[in-house]
Amino acid sequence: MEAIAIIPAYNEQKNIGHVLAVLKHVALIKKIIVVSDGSTDDTVSVAKSYGVEVVELTENRGKGGALKAGLDNFQADVVLFLDADLLGLTEKHVHNLLEPVIDDEADMTIGIFEKGRIATDFAQKMAPYLSGQRALKFSLMEKISDLDVARFGVEMAINRFMESSHIRVKEVLLHDMSHVMKEEKMGVWKGMAARMKMYWEIIKYLTRVNSLK
Repeated sequence: MEAIAIIPAYNEQKNIGHVLAVLKHVALIKKIIVVSDGSTDDTVSVAKSYGVEVVELTENRGKGGALKAGLDNFQADVVLFLDADLLGLTEKHVHNLLEPVIDDEADMTIGIFEKGRIATDFAQKMAPYLSGQRALKFSLMEKISDLDVARFGVEMAINRFMESSHIRVKEVLLHDMSHVMKEEKMGVWKGMAARMKMYWEIIKYLTRVNSLK
């Protein structure tokens, strides 16, 4: 089975290099795609310096729109989604996410931070299925019709499909791994505002879905 990795990124010039450096050493991954979601910093040039594929969106579409753009441009048997701001990512983490799907032991894996940082560990303990670290069969992604409109509700869109389709899911503990928090990237107040916007987009997506039932 061929696997690709898609990394949605918005102004991640400081963080994305580590993620790409790790992925470049994973032989299971045949292609690495960075989707710059309307970035205004040097995310695109940093990504290109690693020799990966880059999809440049001229305007911000949100995480769901960025993932959809990556899926529209590239295909494989298995797709790995990773956030661009991960801390502590290793080749072993990537193998642990990919191998159960490649070996057909699961249709999707979900990565859960473990013993990384207290704040991110706690957040994922409270809502593990909001994790952006996943591997799944490409054929499943083609069946999710509202991925591009979900924005930061994209994980909820995948979860909703997962529950309705009764696919096999395996949780994978990602030891000693975390991510850079919005408050660290943008400062406390801007970071909190961005976090509230993210939560609002998740709530808006859920409200929209429930209204269609």
